[in-house]
Amino acid sequence: MRGFVKNGVNTFLGIPYAAPPVGALRWRPPQPHARWRRPLNATAYGRTCPQITTLGVFANPSDTENCLYLNVFTPRLGRGGGRGLPVLVWIHGGANVDGESNDYDGSKLATGGKYGGSDTVVVTLNYRLGLLGFLANPALDSEGHNFGDYGIMDQQAVLRWVKRNIAAFGGDPRNVTLGGQSAGAVDTEANVISPLSAGLFRHAIAESAFYSISTPLSTALSRGEAFAQAAGCSGASAAVAACLRGLSVAQILQLQGTANTNGPYVSNAIVDGTVIPMTPPQAFSSGRYNHMPMMGGTVQDEGDFGIGITEYFSGPPRQPMTAADYTTDVTNAYSPPRYPAGTAAQVLAQYPLANYPTAQLAYDAVTTAPTACTDLQNAGLLATRVPVYAYTFDYQHAPYYFPTMPGFVPLAAHTIDIQFLFPGYHGGILGVRHSLNAQETRLSNELVAAWTDFALAGNPNRTGKSHWPRFTQTPGRPSVLSENIPRLSRQTTAQVSAKYDCAFWNSLTS
Repeated sequence: MRGFVKNGVNTFLGIPYAAPPVGALRWRPPQPHARWRRPLNATAYGRTCPQITTLGVFANPSDTENCLYLNVFTPRLGRGGGRGLPVLVWIHGGANVDGESNDYDGSKLATGGKYGGSDTVVVTLNYRLGLLGFLANPALDSEGHNFGDYGIMDQQAVLRWVKRNIAAFGGDPRNVTLGGQSAGAVDTEANVISPLSAGLFRHAIAESAFYSISTPLSTALSRGEAFAQAAGCSGASAAVAACLRGLSVAQILQLQGTANTNGPYVSNAIVDGTVIPMTPPQAFSSGRYNHMPMMGGTVQDEGDFGIGITEYFSGPPRQPMTAADYTTDVTNAYSPPRYPAGTAAQVLAQYPLANYPTAQLAYDAVTTAPTACTDLQNAGLLATRVPVYAYTFDYQHAPYYFPTMPGFVPLAAHTIDIQFLFPGYHGGILGVRHSLNAQETRLSNELVAAWTDFALAGNPNRTGKSHWPRFTQTPGRPSVLSENIPRLSRQTTAQVSAKYDCAFWNSLTS
């Protein structure tokens, strides 16, 4: 295998980890890739999995199913007489419908020792997305293989590849951490829950995981049947399966959704009973998951991302959120069937627009808080059984890859923290790449040290400058790290709960 060295990091790009999921392999678990007969030229990223530009600058349009590739960033090759370096396997975000590994430069994390942490072997990956990655249909499900969560099964194939091969890249196959952001964090949690991932990794990192996002099997099956009907596939199971596998990628993407919304057939990770046996809250409260140290948190203004997406697609010319938009969007977000009747009125009364300078800031508050409060609840459930390290990313002045828009202020929006671990992250071909300033670079260095220390030992405190306490709900004991400039600080769970008005939000779901 031929890679290249850049800034002291051995880089291997576009390594196939499974057979192309095309033809008869579409909507089947990933199969082993054939051995290559000559040295693999691993100097360019592999192709991106098929996707639509649902999230605007977050996506890279692609129509090829031959996309199951991974990338390795390592500061040294081979064992070197020791046990090998810790390994961090990273799952990209994008709502499981968009995204790619090609935007995640793992070289800084690989050289974590330079910043006070641990040198680490970093693996990034592509996995099947949208309808090609998450589809349940009776015709496919009756074929005798695991079904539905093909994207999750791809991730598990990568973990098995790592176990077999990572020693050759200087990594320790017995010391693997799985991590991700957004959908990648949700998928990380799915793998923590999945019995099929048992023994494949020892630590988990979940950045901005929306824990409530999962699809019941009955719902996914209904969507899958509706998709088949819309595609013109009917008849006996074998005929439906053959018809679905005969669809072009363009046909599937057209049915999947338009440029600014998913269609009615798209599912998130499916609680199928085998790959994902139950929802995260069910698993965490019952203790039925793969026990391991976990680290995770949210950014201060998670909801700002959605506001930016809405404005991005509002033009031309692009229009900022208005007072009328605020009322309409809150009503749509907090109405049946997701919430009981009357919830939207409660939210509007608790968060009157008059309390905020702009509609954007008001809507940011009502969309960020539920995520942060759910995150806090789940950290509490996990902490009863495993070590948990929780954080909030509170720095509101970092550069953002969205284009400049008249009414949009990113603050600490969803995805803004990625560039502090993966330099130059810019969301896709339409995103704007930025460099960090000196203060931001120092924060990045601290985070890289903590993340790589956690990958090494399941504890971010091995060499970090700022003590990161283990999460606890003990009154008065600071246990949530605030990542900010000019310094990191610590907060109690009560302070975080008050900041996001969790008493109110918990009352809506109790």
